[in-house]
Amino acid sequence: MKIRELLKLYIQDKVRPRQIIEECFKKIEIHKDLGAFISIDLDGAIKTAEQLEKSYKKDLPPLFGVPVAVKDLIDVEGLKTTAGSLFFKDNVAKQDAFVIKALKNAGAIIMGKTNLHEIALGVTNNNPHFGPCRNPHDPSKISGGSSGGSAVAVASGMTLVALGTDTGGSIRIPAALCGVVGLKPTYGRVSVRGVMPLAWHLDHVGPITKCVEDAWIVLKIISKYDEADPFSQKALLREPNFDEFPKGMRVLKVAGEFISKADERILKIVDEACHVLEKLGAIVKEESLNWLKDAAAANGLITQTEAAAFHKERLREHPELFGDDVKQRLMEGASTSGCDYAQARRTQTIVKYMFKDLFKHFDLLVLPTVPIVAPPIEGEGAVELARRLTRFTAEFNISGLPAISVPFGRVENLPVGVQFVTKWWREDLLVQVAHAFERTIGS
Repeated sequence: MKIRELLKLYIQDKVRPRQIIEECFKKIEIHKDLGAFISIDLDGAIKTAEQLEKSYKKDLPPLFGVPVAVKDLIDVEGLKTTAGSLFFKDNVAKQDAFVIKALKNAGAIIMGKTNLHEIALGVTNNNPHFGPCRNPHDPSKISGGSSGGSAVAVASGMTLVALGTDTGGSIRIPAALCGVVGLKPTYGRVSVRGVMPLAWHLDHVGPITKCVEDAWIVLKIISKYDEADPFSQKALLREPNFDEFPKGMRVLKVAGEFISKADERILKIVDEACHVLEKLGAIVKEESLNWLKDAAAANGLITQTEAAAFHKERLREHPELFGDDVKQRLMEGASTSGCDYAQARRTQTIVKYMFKDLFKHFDLLVLPTVPIVAPPIEGEGAVELARRLTRFTAEFNISGLPAISVPFGRVENLPVGVQFVTKWWREDLLVQVAHAFERTIGS
């Protein structure tokens, strides 16, 4: 069900918020073995639903009675924000994050806090403290992360909408592996106030949904400028035209050695996606962008170094409380020299410059979201998988470009995601293309 379909049912008085919420909690119980949630708020959700029913109107706010799951890195007043870590297992939020206030004001109902890779520093979501988050298409496989619980909750129908964070691909990776839509907006578009940081210069907040239109609806709600957040930027959010495909769309299919490392079956699916875009009227060209490898590597270095800075005291005083893979990455970050960090920040500036030049000639980039299908939970180590799975996503964190993963096709009966990227602040163009693509393939 889509958001607008649910609101239509409410307006027609065919269903009430409490019924929807109770149905969601039934699914949470049925699928509890997937490990999507760290905590749920049944009482709070039911109370909110009943309050909404008392204020029932025909002119409903945009998220009236819409169930929303929240990554357990984002503060919700009165609920614990554990960050998937033993350090914060009793950390009760005193107030809502900026994005949560926006969701509540729009009528959303918060269902609970979703599982994540510990402190968001990883992409397997195999959390040693709260249990692994399992892929709903094959529970022996990873969900992807670090927003894995949010993707699983949406993919399995436990909720209609979920919030995630994305520092190197943490919204788009689990969205791709679980077969849902994941949208990372432009850096600074969505406030991160009230969100526990991983890397200050790379962190994004965005929606995970079943369809592109729902992702857009949520983005509009949460993307208000926050003057109290030093990382928030004021920028116009244009409205997309969902009735047509943008005319004269110039599309670059990213090619070259860097991309060729992906599973050939996934690359074939990206080729098919480009054929769909061509049928819609796009002009598609191929070009090698092997410099993306340096961008992804620099993003990884900045992530680990800034994470080590934020967790400096905890790493020094109680390193044993971190999981093995997270501790390894934090220690690598702590040992990074100032010179190496400076070089990575220089790379960040150069990458932005190169993308700025690239978007003079193209309107959209197309590439895989991840290079492989969901691997087994038991198998390759989390540190190695982080480097593999962020290969095609991290460059859009370091550059701050908006990107979306849309499910398209399957390999070994597991979902595959195709990633679209466009220029800064043009989320309207991004979702307009993604929506037309989604509609054409019949998702």
